Amino acid sequence: MRNQSTVTEFLLLGLSSSPKMRLILFGIFTVVYSITLAGNLTILTLIWLETHLHTPMYFFLSHLSFVDIWYTTSTVPQMLANLWSPKKTISFAGCGAQIYLFLALGITECVLLAVMAYDRFVAICHPLRYTDIMNHRACVQFAASAWISGFLFAMVHAVQTLQMPYCGPNVINHFYCDILALLKLVCADTHLNEIIVFVIGVLVILSPFSFILATYACILAAILKIRSSRSRCKAFSTCASHMIVVAMFYGSAMLTYVRPRSSHSLEHGKIVSLFYSVVTPMLNPMIYSLRNKDVKQAFLKMVQRHKITLGA
Repeated sequence: MRNQSTVTEFLLLGLSSSPKMRLILFGIFTVVYSITLAGNLTILTLIWLETHLHTPMYFFLSHLSFVDIWYTTSTVPQMLANLWSPKKTISFAGCGAQIYLFLALGITECVLLAVMAYDRFVAICHPLRYTDIMNHRACVQFAASAWISGFLFAMVHAVQTLQMPYCGPNVINHFYCDILALLKLVCADTHLNEIIVFVIGVLVILSPFSFILATYACILAAILKIRSSRSRCKAFSTCASHMIVVAMFYGSAMLTYVRPRSSHSLEHGKIVSLFYSVVTPMLNPMIYSLRNKDVKQAFLKMVQRHKITLGA
């Protein structure tokens, strides 16, 4: 069957076949992509420049922003090119690279969000031991584990998918090389591949999500024991931004990768994919900055320094 593989490029159907709608979508997603880059680069710059943000929580937040920049970059530029140009093809090698990067960065974000939940757990449930547990070495190890697990699990997906025979047609019903859409083009039995997608989806999505739920159950129990209502609100506010991000990212990812094959629709999948691959990376900096006094103060200080420099 592998000798029958004749496909050298794929055609991405994208989000719309209407020229007018494609032009509108091009404008919308150009703005969304620009906001995503600006927001996440601002978060990275603030954490890098402001010494009072050199804490474990912001260390992991900087990694999240870095992941989001490349996560959205793995799909949006290709989507914009296809919306603008009548040519909507992507090479076989380019499709493979996109699958690998998209999955690797997505899995890294899953693990990273679980690590951030653990950081909040230690800060609230074990405040006196926080600096000992979340020391610099531990933070680096946690971050490295997130990156390594992401790229290793993605390798399994990419290799299993790309070694399959593609004899035609070569039309992918998506705006990027989605692994589930690509498997529908394989001219062989893909049952094992679909099982692997589901199993890894459970491992890298449901397992960290369950860990986060258990962690926040402990956090909630600890917060309820605090007598001062002001202290309770302060403790809860430190977790609110993270909980919103977790709900958005994991909710949409589970709708795509952790559900029975019979209920999977590519049209529905495209809309859900837009949310966790394009919209969520744009909203993350806003959620963390709008609900975080430290980030807002650091931003105002940076703006004031910039004004003073320009005035001088």
